[in-house]
Amino acid sequence: MKEMNLHGRDFLKLLDFTPEEIMYLLDTAADFKKKKQNGELTEIYRGKNVALIFEKTSTRTRCSFEVAAHDLGMGTTYLDPSGSQIGKKESIADTARVLASMYDGIEYRGFGQDIVDNLAKYSKVPVWNGLTNEFHPTQMLADLLTIREHFGHLKGIHLCYMGDARYNTGNSLMVACAKMGMHFTVCSIPKYYPSRELIAVCQEIAAETGAVIDFNEDAVAGTKGADVVYTDIWVSMGEPDSVWAERIEELEPYRVTMQIMQNAGSQSVFMHCLPSFHDLNTTIGKQIKEKYGLNEMEVTDEVFESAQSVVFQEAENRMHTIKAVMYATI
Repeated sequence: MKEMNLHGRDFLKLLDFTPEEIMYLLDTAADFKKKKQNGELTEIYRGKNVALIFEKTSTRTRCSFEVAAHDLGMGTTYLDPSGSQIGKKESIADTARVLASMYDGIEYRGFGQDIVDNLAKYSKVPVWNGLTNEFHPTQMLADLLTIREHFGHLKGIHLCYMGDARYNTGNSLMVACAKMGMHFTVCSIPKYYPSRELIAVCQEIAAETGAVIDFNEDAVAGTKGADVVYTDIWVSMGEPDSVWAERIEELEPYRVTMQIMQNAGSQSVFMHCLPSFHDLNTTIGKQIKEKYGLNEMEVTDEVFESAQSVVFQEAENRMHTIKAVMYATI
């Protein structure tokens, strides 16, 4: 693997990285994954420490960052929504400067992209975006690694995103596909498309990489022949319960069913960034059942548990790709 110098770089969104840099991070992640499977220690950064700021909690992101840091020999400090005064009693600029004086890297998961951008502006150590309202770059690396593991390549792969593509996951998938020369389809109604501004930026990137970006309101036509069918929960963290009825009515035609997967083809895989409401084994799932009579939301349990589903491979790859980001930037 050819080394690439990303030392000191922030990891805020994939728009900031070239296709070659993204591929380097994927290669590095694959190498770390192989080493972990073989039981090889990679405690390269013993004695270093990272701060993890979580204004929005998460099982996968927290575990991925903590295990990845520990595997690299680093200590971690987890700051939950009650453990940080960022933007409340202490400004973002002051928080960045304080943490950067004690830690070798800072992760932020929370709200506006402007917050993580400002952390990076005032920090002298790398800042990593664990999720903002607009972008989710660590998830994208995991997704790309999973796709490459399954198909052997990224160029030309057709990924169809079903549902609400206006926020972090939909935005970031469009960017990732544009950067890597893939075919990205949003399958939904225009109300749920990414912003015109971001679409225009991605179209410019696509013109250079050979990617295709298109939109289709027909679930059958949009998923026909797709290599990857991807979806996310219909109501994001922090949104009011009042939007459930509207989302269910408008997005139910875009639920991923076994019929959709069969329409995509036997080569197709199902992906989801998790958590998923595919059964009644969650509190929210039971509440939705009581109120709306639905047993499943964005994906059926049949698809989620099928042989075409790679969601848990995808979840594991969060750890390996985050390890690659921390290794490359510290």
